Amino acid sequence: MAAGPRFVGQSARRAVACRDVNIVFVEPSFPPTQRQFVRALAEVGASIIGVGERPTDALDEQLITWMSHYHQVPSVVDVGVMTDAVRWIQDKLWVDRLEATIEAHTLAAAQVRENCAIPGTSVRTAWLCRDKPSMKETLRAAGVPTAASTAADNAETVQAFANAIGYPLILKPRSGAGALDIVRVNSRAELDATLGRLGEQAVESIAVEEFVEGHEGFYDTLSIDGNAVVDFISHYYPNVLEAMRTRWISPQFVSTNRVESVADYGQLRALGARVNAALGIGTSATHMEWFFGPKGLRFSEIGCRPPGVGAWDLYSLGNDLDLYREWANAIVHGHVAAQPSRRFASGIVALRPERDGHITGYSGVEEVQARSGEWVIDAHLPPPGTPTQPIEAGYMANAYMRMRHADYDVLREHLDHVGRTVQVHAE
Repeated sequence: MAAGPRFVGQSARRAVACRDVNIVFVEPSFPPTQRQFVRALAEVGASIIGVGERPTDALDEQLITWMSHYHQVPSVVDVGVMTDAVRWIQDKLWVDRLEATIEAHTLAAAQVRENCAIPGTSVRTAWLCRDKPSMKETLRAAGVPTAASTAADNAETVQAFANAIGYPLILKPRSGAGALDIVRVNSRAELDATLGRLGEQAVESIAVEEFVEGHEGFYDTLSIDGNAVVDFISHYYPNVLEAMRTRWISPQFVSTNRVESVADYGQLRALGARVNAALGIGTSATHMEWFFGPKGLRFSEIGCRPPGVGAWDLYSLGNDLDLYREWANAIVHGHVAAQPSRRFASGIVALRPERDGHITGYSGVEEVQARSGEWVIDAHLPPPGTPTQPIEAGYMANAYMRMRHADYDVLREHLDHVGRTVQVHAE
């Protein structure tokens, strides 16, 4: 087995003795946002046992001091290795919860919970939130409106589904997160070409879905015993598939502060509650994507974990709360201590390099600062010489700017102006 836990000094051992709740947290140091969950758990009084793949000497001192133990393993998605590690920890102290906040870790974490009799998200729930065809089959059976879909491990199944449903279709991995591997096909020729590429990549199984026309957004919750106690609603401009495929677009997502005042959002919140119930989501963060178009409101997919791309930071900055801390309160104490103020709408606009290569500089930044500076939260402008990242890598892959404003429509105008004005030069 890998090295045992890192004991972080006599003061930390005394702290463990004072605390009632012991939390095993999966992969505390990577990606960097993970440290915020550890920090929040420590602040609400938990004793944190970190389990991760990095060696102890790769962790910074502050992160180490937030944890009572750190245990290195070869892989946090190897269920056998993780089960052994957690049982080793259980021999030393009582484990109240085991938490994982990264999509790729959630199913393995649930299997370890089951093996070690630790409460939390079940294997069934984690599986349904990872396997898109099974997820949608379960939700359709519960009456949740969603796109027609199927799982396929051969071309004949995909072609039969296409003949029954028609085009366009969406092909995506059966499990995973993000838009990088999602493909839209508009004809039999495009379908055959895509299936050929997937065959060359040795992809064994895919999800095939009806293309749903409409505006796309997401509904994020912090839920306790299946009830959303804190929630946020955000919009994509444009929809993700277009945003991740078109270089000249400076895409945005914007979190609204009109959650309670827009009547249609009540329908969305009710949909989220039905999804939570059907999938058995208990005390967890959730990230649910949706469409609204000619066929009305449609469920897209859900993850039993927080969203990525800094969404929780935007929610916190727009709503006068520390969402990481409220998550920790929910996990440790079974309640939250604060509610969103809805004082600001907040959003991010991604700024793409004009070509792949290396960043050479920027234009338009001064103009944006003069017009919108008081509403800018922060800007990430990598220095000249930085290699560019592919546009498919997401909203924070290259340059970006984050903003907030009390009026949602005014915020949209400012973000649009940034997207039109700031140019990222590369060669």
